[in-house]
Amino acid sequence: MKSRYLVSACCLAMLPYAALAEKDPDSRKFSADRVFDLEFADDPQISPNGSTIVYSRKSMDKFTDRVKADLWSINTKSGDHRPLVTSKSSKSSVRWSPNGDRLVYLTSTDGKPEMRLRFTDSGESFSLAQFEFPPSAPSWSPDGKSLAFSMLVPEKSESLTQSPRSPKGAEWAKPVKVIDDLVFRFDGAGYLPKGTNHVFVLSTEGGTPRQVTEGKNGFGSPEWLDNGTLLATGNDVDNAELDPIESEIYRVDLNDLSRTALTQRDGPDIAPTVSPDGSRIAFLGYDDKLKAYQQTEVYVMNANGTGVRNLTNSYDRSVGAIEWRADGRALIAQSEVDGLLTLISIDLSGNIRSLATDVGGTSIGRPYAGGSFSVADRAGGSTPVIAYTKGSTMRPAEVALSRGNRTGRVLTDLNEDALGHLNLAQVEEIKVSSRHDGREIEAWVALPPGFRADGSYPMILEIHGGPHTMYGPFFAAEIQRFAAEGYVTVYANPRGSTGYGEQFAQLIDLNYPGEDHDDLMSIVDALIAKNYVSKERLFITGGSGGGVLTAWAVGKTDRFAAAATIKPVINWTSMALSADISRFVSRHWFRAQPWEQPEEYWRRSPLSLVGNVKTPTMVMVGEADWRTPAWEAEQYYTALKVQNVDSLLVRVPGASHLIAGRPSQLIAKVDNIMGWFAKYDPTQKANTETEE
Repeated sequence: MKSRYLVSACCLAMLPYAALAEKDPDSRKFSADRVFDLEFADDPQISPNGSTIVYSRKSMDKFTDRVKADLWSINTKSGDHRPLVTSKSSKSSVRWSPNGDRLVYLTSTDGKPEMRLRFTDSGESFSLAQFEFPPSAPSWSPDGKSLAFSMLVPEKSESLTQSPRSPKGAEWAKPVKVIDDLVFRFDGAGYLPKGTNHVFVLSTEGGTPRQVTEGKNGFGSPEWLDNGTLLATGNDVDNAELDPIESEIYRVDLNDLSRTALTQRDGPDIAPTVSPDGSRIAFLGYDDKLKAYQQTEVYVMNANGTGVRNLTNSYDRSVGAIEWRADGRALIAQSEVDGLLTLISIDLSGNIRSLATDVGGTSIGRPYAGGSFSVADRAGGSTPVIAYTKGSTMRPAEVALSRGNRTGRVLTDLNEDALGHLNLAQVEEIKVSSRHDGREIEAWVALPPGFRADGSYPMILEIHGGPHTMYGPFFAAEIQRFAAEGYVTVYANPRGSTGYGEQFAQLIDLNYPGEDHDDLMSIVDALIAKNYVSKERLFITGGSGGGVLTAWAVGKTDRFAAAATIKPVINWTSMALSADISRFVSRHWFRAQPWEQPEEYWRRSPLSLVGNVKTPTMVMVGEADWRTPAWEAEQYYTALKVQNVDSLLVRVPGASHLIAGRPSQLIAKVDNIMGWFAKYDPTQKANTETEE
């Protein structure tokens, strides 16, 4: 086992903790109410000439209890930082015009969706059209005269009968809902309106949007090939919903609206982006082999769809976003690499080099790898000018500017006022050999202020979801809250996590949960061996896929004093037949339906181990969660109760799978977990008994 410190706490934290204490001992603590003080940068968009960055400045609105987004601008030379567009409504998807004289962004006014265009010289703005449904993904034409975007096109709901009219003033029940779509509700959206997303174009002088794709299958992610031709992504086949990840890139001629598929393979082809000279199209995708996880590759083809080449065939990491360099000779991409969110350069021969390894910071609750970037497309030539979100263990995302592979210059300081005077947790990286096969597993440990390795501390093992996602050395309010209350908090990337190569992620294919449990227990063993924590004060929690592994763990071991499984999958059969991603579960995670392989569905369900559970277990779920619906948590809670296991069910009203999507929900989630753990902490119980 080896370890290294990623970051030290501020210099004051090196003094004895008592010396830091003020009259109010909580004045330097990251307490629950501090969550409302946090801000972070997102979606930084650099102007074509590299002179200005416009980004989404996100903050926690105490009165609406929601994350609010305003647009701010930064002069990249002077550092001048000022508000650009602020109002009660959040703003998103800001994009520069090709010559940098205008901006388009999405917002709402009095609850009505808007797409607004703003002139950079005067600051004047106007609404481009009247929208019944929210537009998304605005894209500028090369000549700056048109915008393309996607939007819902409603359809008439299916009806089997003509109901009689109710008398005037009568209070009849609401009419029945007749559903004939496989996916009829989706997490975060609820029950979906009847309709399909299609692509529209609109003059930048405003007017009436023109629909340019049609049909029963949807199209989106518009990108201009030239001023009269669009690229759009979709799957224009019968029964498209039975293959939920399949998509092709289509060329749409705006003269006659003819549509031609430029890609034909079995697998997703997405995110087309056109080279500066219009001769090539880069895109993301992979050949679908029906695995639970496959790495996303970068491809390039000629503008007519010929000459497709894989540029990342020898790069054993997944790529999540791409943009062309200004000279068109290379692409800038974002990739997960060994726990770090990284910017890389990919030239047209497939040569890859690292540009920045500190992208991140936009996942405020838990330490997921979340971030974004943009490239100045008329500045720098072979030296790209890049704006990106910079992450660290001590701060949420800031805006940074990088030229080439030089260290990014941080242009904002959004949280010094809120966090600079606090005693935050020190974060240490450790690498541990798994007890299953000796494979190296990476983890991070948040150490409470004033920590001493005396073997007395309680420990929280916090497990990420996915399961094909990645934690990293990023600021996370939930982790900081745990540590602030004295818990040594560890979070890891067990097998199945992304960022360590395709083979590592596929180790849990058709075997989840499985040996990832051994990886996590090895991390716990390591902290005990380092004398960081008491083996009598071990606690475990995790959300979604982490909730699965939490429920699995307490069915395998009694070593934890208490557990909190958050929004878990408990029964894979009910998950595969009721979740919003049900078809993906059966097609990719099991490659069979529940009635075809019932034993396999049961073998991998935590419910199969519930008879072994003795650990006091809290179950928490959002009441509007359609990813891991509430009845998953309820099945587990009921099973625990009938076995007389100490258990508690916590339902979060209005919450989707993003159970901590509102600041107060994040606070409630963390505080309820810690309240449950405190109830079963042997030390606290002993102190209570002594006092009595």
